[in-house]
Amino acid sequence: MTWLGRLNSRARCTDRPGLLLPAFVLPPSAATPIPARTFFLTTSSAATMCHTLLPRDATRPLLVRDPIPPSLNCPRSTCQNMDPRHLWKNADAVCFDVDSTVIREEGIDELAKFCGKGDEVAALTKKAMGGAMSFRESLSMRLGIIRPTMSQIQEFIRSHPPTLSNHVKELISILHRRGTDVYLISGGFRSLISPVALQLNIPLQNIYANKMKFFFNGDFAGFDESSLTSSNGGKGKVIAELKRNFGYSNLVMIGDGATDLEACPPADAFIGYGGNVVREEVKRNAKWFVTDFRELIDALN
Repeated sequence: MTWLGRLNSRARCTDRPGLLLPAFVLPPSAATPIPARTFFLTTSSAATMCHTLLPRDATRPLLVRDPIPPSLNCPRSTCQNMDPRHLWKNADAVCFDVDSTVIREEGIDELAKFCGKGDEVAALTKKAMGGAMSFRESLSMRLGIIRPTMSQIQEFIRSHPPTLSNHVKELISILHRRGTDVYLISGGFRSLISPVALQLNIPLQNIYANKMKFFFNGDFAGFDESSLTSSNGGKGKVIAELKRNFGYSNLVMIGDGATDLEACPPADAFIGYGGNVVREEVKRNAKWFVTDFRELIDALN
């Protein structure tokens, strides 16, 4: 692993990451990940990058969640039985989708526009969110079109700060004051979601999302397909893990898309959100559908 130090001669190790750009980094000639470690690099750029090198048999780092063994069941969900308004008032944890929910845009669509691939990717995003194809299939196809380099990701983060949805910051502040745990669960990428979490005072360890892979020269190398959020049903598995680990009994999922809807159960309640875009399948099947987070704030009062 002598080439590890040649990634950036100006880099230094640090245990105080700021704005994270998580990724797998592979040497240009690698067919598969090679043995190494998880570490943080601080470079001359404005962002702090988290690079992970993994062998096939390595224990995965904390940011990549293991699948839930089927024998380990989470607490029983009340999703099919209880009034979501009642559960909302008594929520001990709330999980938000990010794209078109917490923020107004679809992060991967904005990245595609930035990389000159906007029109091609927008159509695939619409199909994925409408449930017309598997999420992993759509994600792979979209990234295969964009193929962003590491430098493009860094520049995109610097030049495209996220636009928060109306009243979401106020809502999350209220949830924090009530002692409700807040999570961001997304089929997007941690590197694009970390700035959102920082704006909302959500701990970075409360983000469950995907990670891109890059070669050491900065070229795109794919994404981590072992991440739960890279596939249909992944958000539900994350929620099952949260309930099992922390004993939540009133966990609410909020989102705009089909992958959010299918997370209940194991979520105890689902609230559909259409403040930025209305997905007809979600609106039709959600027991509670809102178009402004103000309605959820008022319901807590």
